[in-house]
Amino acid sequence: MYRYDEFDRDFVDQRVKQFEDQVSRRLSGELSEDEFKPLRLMNGLYLQLHAYMLRVAIPYGSLNARQMHKLAHIAREYDQGYAHFTTRQNVQFNWPTLEQTPQILKELAGVEMHAIQTSGNCIRNVTSDHFAGAAGDEIADPRVYAEILRQWSSLHPEFSFLPRKFKIAITGAVHDRAAVQVHDIGLQLAKNAQGEVGFKVFVGGGLGRTPMIGRLVREFLPQEHLLAYCEAIVRVYNLYGRRDNKYKARIKILVHETGLETLKGDIEAEFERIKDGVLSLPAAEVDRINSYFAPPTFEQLPYTAENLEAAKATDRDLAQFVQRNLHAHKAAGYASLTISLKAIGEAPGDATAEQMDVVAQLASTYGHDEIRVTHEQNLVLPHVKLTDVPAIYAQLQKHGLATPNAGLVTDMIACPGLDYCALANARSIPVAQEISQRFAQNSRQQELGDLKLKISGCINACGHHHVGHIGILGVDRKGEELYQLTLGGSADENTSIGKIIGRGFPRNEIAGAVETVVNAYEGLRDNPQESFIETYRRVGPEPFKEALYGTA
Repeated sequence: MYRYDEFDRDFVDQRVKQFEDQVSRRLSGELSEDEFKPLRLMNGLYLQLHAYMLRVAIPYGSLNARQMHKLAHIAREYDQGYAHFTTRQNVQFNWPTLEQTPQILKELAGVEMHAIQTSGNCIRNVTSDHFAGAAGDEIADPRVYAEILRQWSSLHPEFSFLPRKFKIAITGAVHDRAAVQVHDIGLQLAKNAQGEVGFKVFVGGGLGRTPMIGRLVREFLPQEHLLAYCEAIVRVYNLYGRRDNKYKARIKILVHETGLETLKGDIEAEFERIKDGVLSLPAAEVDRINSYFAPPTFEQLPYTAENLEAAKATDRDLAQFVQRNLHAHKAAGYASLTISLKAIGEAPGDATAEQMDVVAQLASTYGHDEIRVTHEQNLVLPHVKLTDVPAIYAQLQKHGLATPNAGLVTDMIACPGLDYCALANARSIPVAQEISQRFAQNSRQQELGDLKLKISGCINACGHHHVGHIGILGVDRKGEELYQLTLGGSADENTSIGKIIGRGFPRNEIAGAVETVVNAYEGLRDNPQESFIETYRRVGPEPFKEALYGTA
């Protein structure tokens, strides 16, 4: 994993001292809330419905056991004993006091963590594939390039006050596990005919009030031009992006209003001007960063583990866990193991301090000291021996972390919603809890197969509902919570935006409506192997409308 250099330590330490002084002045009354607001947001501190919320950066979703132990300590000492892992591969604490935040940031700095650029109109945390460096289908480890982009974008003086927040995602495989086409810049690693590594570049994706799929602006960008091309994109956006209306300030609106070809011409012109300058990325620098991400030394192991196969034969729960929560690894005898934070009836993405300590200990003992946060609000041990899976599973089971539902209907994304967020119109967590309880029977989930359900409590779409196979959007209708259903969304290499299926449902009916849609799917699919999204794309929305509303 990447380790801080002297520059990282220096700017993080300076920022902590600055914020400590700013908090002191706010508490004394020297700073008003209006004066303090931009300062706290620069340090990831939001004011939610009931308390402050601190969002901590986890660059490209990678952290080690020491860092996870520290997050557990903060949850225990400064919060209410838990933390929330987000769709940006970050972590949030929902209950710190203003007085406590400087000390929290000091403690985070001690383990090479911070909250810088987790808010504000700047380049946010670069996200990536949670199986990076482990998956056998990747062209190259995307974390290397995510780290290069992190260093380039951190405290970038030209891009500290963009028209709106700016998000970059990168995936290393043809199968997109990072949702790159719904980001401001999406990067997909590729190779050209000569076998050289580069990128497909997408611009202008995003969700929220106006969901759009990113447009391809470069079929192949050579590796050495990564920074110059990204700089050209953000520079053009900074110059022409709207600042008169925050709802139209994202680069997706600029692409729409300017036209792709015109905007692409501006980007290419700026790129030509700067591509041979200081932003040219030397191969030696890529190699240097790559050395930080050198894989562990894997043992020579058989593809299967006899003890695991024997344990599966006598333990049905373990067999179901292995079926859903293990992902193929590039090294024989290893797997990447998903730890679901979607136990039935619990708030999606939440983990207690005790659970975080357990995950950290498992990473130390069995996982080469690596943990990943997924954009679907789960955790991953990327490198585990198949022979160790029964022991890991036993520990997970003791602590409520062995739910065998990765990719199933109960493995849903949900934003904090109206229980916490000042922007929300409706609750997300209770809806998620009720739906998961309706589908609690694991055999039913297995029969349904892969199904992405995503819930947002407002139009800002932090729950990614637009790209859920089934999406739920909570809205306010004359003081009552109402929930719209969208169907047919997807966030992989075949990205699509879901369509609103019809009138919304009140709070007490939305879980039943989801169950009706799922039941309709079971009756419509060609065979048990046809997934929900495949069925929807084959038959269209009309049969689901008829099931929900009685008329096509």
